[in-house]
Parts: sequence; structure tokens; C-alpha cells
Amino acid sequence: MQRLVFRFYAELNDFLSPERKQTAFTHRLNEPASIKDAIEALGVPHPEVELILVNGESVGFDYLTQDGDRISVYPHFKTLEVEGTSLVRPAPLPQIKFVLDVHLGKLATYLRLLGFDTLYRNDYGDEALAQISSQQQRILLTQDRGLLKRSMVTHGYIVRFHAPEQQAKEVLDRFHLHDAVAPLERCPRCNGPLIAVDKAAIGDRIPPLTRLHYDEFSRCQSCGQIYWKGAHYDRIQQLVDRVTSSAVPSIQASKNGA
Repeated sequence: MQRLVFRFYAELNDFLSPERKQTAFTHRLNEPASIKDAIEALGVPHPEVELILVNGESVGFDYLTQDGDRISVYPHFKTLEVEGTSLVRPAPLPQIKFVLDVHLGKLATYLRLLGFDTLYRNDYGDEALAQISSQQQRILLTQDRGLLKRSMVTHGYIVRFHAPEQQAKEVLDRFHLHDAVAPLERCPRCNGPLIAVDKAAIGDRIPPLTRLHYDEFSRCQSCGQIYWKGAHYDRIQQLVDRVTSSAVPSIQASKNGA
């Protein structure tokens, strides 16, 4: 039997039982296991892990545990660059794109309104979500840690908050996306890109009063939906301003009712 000492840091404690949070604890294994399996058996999905130190040395997910190992597990660093140090950090994606599970439909709409390529369908199963994330190089956003533990998923994140606006702030903060926000460049209905369209070309598709009072229009290249800066525009802009104007509140503070 192996006796291992684990210590998880920062938000990785969200996944641990109360007696294991914010402290070193002993965990016993009947036989050697990969460090990835040992960490996930404790409840922490591997895409949430940024750095693993065993006895002070960086290791990869394939490291086999040994009796007496002291294991420190760290989440994504907001201020410290660990490239070249971490052996578990996946290669950066060529561009930020998302796929969301069935429970995050409102967040999908918000991310599209903010200009991010976001796939969502309410009938995607877990296998389909994992395959899309892997094959299309998309970040998988979910609240199901079991889904994020699938081996083919390399880029993913467990969304902690439940209110959609807080979720949107959380994602922007986690992936440093505040400077990448491009409102109203994607269709909130289907995720297709929006392009400017001449008013004369769509005259038969817009209501007479709209045709009279508005001159600028956009059309979704995927579903053909027409958009203009009507009464809804101010509400959307206010939403964008709220989501981008302040950092996400502390998750722990939110849980404590602060």
C-alpha cells in the first residue's frame, strides 16, 4: 500500500471534501497509479490542473505514484507564467472557442453576445461534447466534473457560479478575455457571424416602421436572421457593460453570502 500526502491550492479546493480543503492530507492507494487518476479520484478534473509538483519536482499526468510522495497540485495561475515548468499544461489553443453543456444555455447566449464563438445545443450528450471539444479545439465549459474528467478533454473549466451574468464574468476572468470582447458580432440564436447588409437588399424582410427609422442592419451568415439597433440594443449594451466592467466576485465570498 502507498501512503501519499496531497495538498491542493486555491480554487481546486472547490472539488474537495471539507476536511481536505486548504490543508495537507494523507491518501492511501493499494497499488501505484498515474498521478492523473489519483487526482481525479479525489474529485479534481484534470483540465483544472495547471501544475503538479511531486517532492518539489514538476511531473506530467503519466507519473506513477510512489510510496511517500508529497504531491502539490495547483490551478491556473493568474499572475505567474509556468510555461516550460509545468508538464501538464496543454498547448495553447490557436483561438478561443467554446462548447457548453446542456445546463449553460443562457451563458452560451451571453458569450455569443460578447462576440465569442460558442457552440451549444440542448441535446448534446457527454460523448458528443467531449468529441467536439477535442476535435474542434474548443474549451469545454460545464458544471459536470465527470464530463471534464474524460481523457480526450484537454481544455475545460467547471463553471462555479449559477447566475448567468456572474458566469459570464467568471469565464472572462478565467481566460483573460476582457480585451477580446466584440459585442454583437455573432448571432445569439445560432452562433453564426454577423455581417453588415445593405438596407435595400433586405427591404422586404423588415417591418415598415423599422425600415423608416433605421438604416444600419446586420445579417447572420448562418441562419439569415436580420438585426438592427432597436429597443433591445440598449438592454444588450447595458448587459455587456455590466459583464465587462467589473471583475468576478470571489466564489468563496458568494458561497458565504458576501
